[in-house]
Amino acid sequence: MKQNTSGNKMMWSYLIHLSQNMWGDPGSQWLSQYQPELTTDDMTWRAVVDFLPSQGFNTILIDVGDAVQYETHPEIAVKGAWTKEKLKNELDHMRSIGLTPIPKLNFSAGHDAWLGVYSRMLSTPQYYQVCKDLITELAELFDYPEYFHLGLDEETYEVQSKYAYICIRQYELLWHDMFFLFDVCEKLGMRPWIWSDLCWNKDMTDEFMKRMPKSVLQSNWYYGRVWVAPGQPYLNPQFDAYITLEEAGFEQVPTGSALFGNDTNILETMQALKKEIAPERLKGYMMAPWYGTGKHDVYRHMNEAVKFGVAKKEIYPEYC
Repeated sequence: MKQNTSGNKMMWSYLIHLSQNMWGDPGSQWLSQYQPELTTDDMTWRAVVDFLPSQGFNTILIDVGDAVQYETHPEIAVKGAWTKEKLKNELDHMRSIGLTPIPKLNFSAGHDAWLGVYSRMLSTPQYYQVCKDLITELAELFDYPEYFHLGLDEETYEVQSKYAYICIRQYELLWHDMFFLFDVCEKLGMRPWIWSDLCWNKDMTDEFMKRMPKSVLQSNWYYGRVWVAPGQPYLNPQFDAYITLEEAGFEQVPTGSALFGNDTNILETMQALKKEIAPERLKGYMMAPWYGTGKHDVYRHMNEAVKFGVAKKEIYPEYC
C-alpha cells in the first residue's frame, strides 16, 4: 500500500452549493428547475459549515453561481443573493475554524443557468469578458486562493435533452474556451480545477490526455460501488478514469458521494485509490452531496460528512 510521504497537505474537501442554478434553465422540463430566488437558509449553511471540521475536513468548495451580488455584473444575481460583505464574513468564519474556502463557478454549457442571459451567449466576445470579470472579482473576494474550480462537466446532449435551450461546444471551440478559462485563472495566480468526465468519452480520451495541461487539477467522480476482482480492471469505466488519469500523470482530487444510496462509495473509493494513485499526485479527496442548503437539508449534509469522516479514519488514520 502506498503511503503519502511527499509532505504535501492533503485536501479533505466538501462541496456546498450557495446557488442552485446549475441544472436546467428557465422553461426546461427538468427535475431541478431554475430558482429565481436564493434558496440557501442561513442557519443551515452555518450549521453544516461548523460541523465539517469535526469530520476531518479542511477544505470547502463553494459553488457560488448567481448567489452573490457581483459589482461587475449585478444583473446576474437572483433575488435575495448575498452581498459580497456577507460572503466575505462567511469566508473569514470558515478560515477561523480551520477550513480553506475555494470558489467554484461552473462554466459547462449544461450547468450555467446561473449566468443568466450570458448562458445563451457562449463563445462570444461578450461571454469571454463576463467570464473573466466574474472569475477576477471572485478571486479577489476569496483572497486569491490556490485553486479555482471551473466545473466543465456533463456538456452533452443527454444532460440537456429536457432543457428549453440546448448548447454544446465541441472540437476546437471547446478546447479554446477551456484554455481561455485556464489562462484567466493562472494569470491571477490560481490553479484551474475541473471535473474530469470529458475523458469518459472514448472518442475524447486520448485527446484529453494529450492536450489537457498537467497544471489543471482533476476531479474525476464516481458514485457507485467500487467492484473489482483481484488483479482485474475495475468494473465501471467511470471509475477506471482515475487509473487512466494516474497513468497520464495528472494530479487528482477523487470525488465520492452517497447521492444514489451507495453509503460505502467514499470508503471504497479511498480504499482503492490509496493503492492506485501515487502519493505525489493524490492531492486529496472530495465529498459531493449535491443537496441544496435549504431549511430541511441540514441533516442530509451531516450524514454525508459523517460517511466521509468514517472513511478517512479507516483508510487514512495517519491524517487523523
